Amino acid sequence: MLEKRMAKEIIDWAVHILLAVFIGLFIVTFVAQRTIVDGNSMLPTLNHGEQLIVEKITPRLNKLKRGDLVTLYIPEYLEEGKDYVVKRIVAMGNDKVEIKDGKLYVNGEEVKEDYINGSVTEGINPEYSSFTVPPDCVYVLGDNRLPHASLDSRSIGPINKKKVIGRVIFRYYPFDKAGKI
Repeated sequence: MLEKRMAKEIIDWAVHILLAVFIGLFIVTFVAQRTIVDGNSMLPTLNHGEQLIVEKITPRLNKLKRGDLVTLYIPEYLEEGKDYVVKRIVAMGNDKVEIKDGKLYVNGEEVKEDYINGSVTEGINPEYSSFTVPPDCVYVLGDNRLPHASLDSRSIGPINKKKVIGRVIFRYYPFDKAGKI
């Protein structure tokens, strides 16, 4: 009798643990996850070491928009051991991007960027300084526009939307900066 109860208790615990693991994996894979900022390419908006919540539903529903902060899976452009970066979408598919005289223009209109570090946006690769974004891509920039501060679409070109993993929605650490992004 005792052995039966014990076996039932073990099975009950195992089922609950497996269910919790499955739910956790489902959430991290399809709904949201945390990420830690590594580097200074998003200064002053995000600082090295800050911890964020990234939701993964918006990219899957193709609901991204200009101004969104997103995580990108681009290990082919990063140093060994790094796979992801956080950048800001500044243009969507079919938008005409132009960087001239230290300013960013999208579809002929200057983009007011009060969030950038520095006062100018310089082109890096001339091929991507006057460019129409392909329909299935986004054009992303880091907020830190100081020279060589951000690896972004100015040097590597547009990013396929399939590489957009999630949209940053919340900063939870440091606690004094916690809040919606």
